Amino acid sequence: MTLKQTLIVLDALDDAYVTGERVRELFSTFPNVSVTVQKVTGKKGGTDFIKIVIPGTEGKSNGGSAPTFGIVGRLGGIGARPSRTGMVSDADGAVAAVASALKLADMQTKGDSLKGDVIVTTHICPDAPTRPHEPVDFMDSPVEIGVMNTHEVIPEMEAILSIDTTKGNRVINHKGIAISPTVKEGYILRVSEDLLRIMEMTSGLLPVTFPVTTQDITPYGNDLYHINSILQPAVATSAPVVGVAVTAQSVVPGCGTGASHEVDIAAAVRFAVEVAKEFTTGTCSFYDKAEFELISKLYGSMKVLQTAGNVDGK
Repeated sequence: MTLKQTLIVLDALDDAYVTGERVRELFSTFPNVSVTVQKVTGKKGGTDFIKIVIPGTEGKSNGGSAPTFGIVGRLGGIGARPSRTGMVSDADGAVAAVASALKLADMQTKGDSLKGDVIVTTHICPDAPTRPHEPVDFMDSPVEIGVMNTHEVIPEMEAILSIDTTKGNRVINHKGIAISPTVKEGYILRVSEDLLRIMEMTSGLLPVTFPVTTQDITPYGNDLYHINSILQPAVATSAPVVGVAVTAQSVVPGCGTGASHEVDIAAAVRFAVEVAKEFTTGTCSFYDKAEFELISKLYGSMKVLQTAGNVDGK
């Protein structure tokens, strides 16, 4: 059951004065869980980056060898004050990430520890700016995307789910959640069969995926259209990254308020927790390693797509 944790986190973050310290307080009763908060200031304001580590029984933090799993809550901000009053739709990624950590922490106290470490990262900003985007305005971030990746994409993460509100478009016409193909080192790979299976299991429905373009997996700032920042973690790691989109049937701006649906966020949390269980025990793979080696041999490296590219146009 993940709705309880989702509601707790929604209530905590739906606050004009919320900070990273408020998130740390949510984990004060879990002695084995470590939470670090770092305030970072950019040209457009500041935000609190959060890193939550839930250690596994055989995780690397305890000297073991079980895989380390990463959950990134991707967003511009949880609020757009003073231009918008209240929590914005863009907050869903942060809520889902923190709620996932809270569920995993609670499981530990009840005897259900995972084998591997889980690292959860996001940031808390109740007054982020907005910026124009088609078909609806985006939430912007007070800091640059490279700074966000530095604090949220941790080298120890061996596979990453990037959770992001993805409602401001006309290519995903489904209310709930959807997953992307796996992205690794500039390649858009096939959708993971294991993740499809887990999605079917946790939702009780047929799995839903969303299209990804080459533009979407390139870094922000290159003047190319991006559906949103859901796959920006993929530019900062060699680990496989899959986007988990919290979606809507209609077009909803990221800066829209009253647009966060508790049940949909809880579905993303439930999916993330089950993937964490299976990945850290070795029963879930994000991609076919042999096929990736073959495609790399046949067509070479695509890591250039993780860079700014040929900015001089030569």
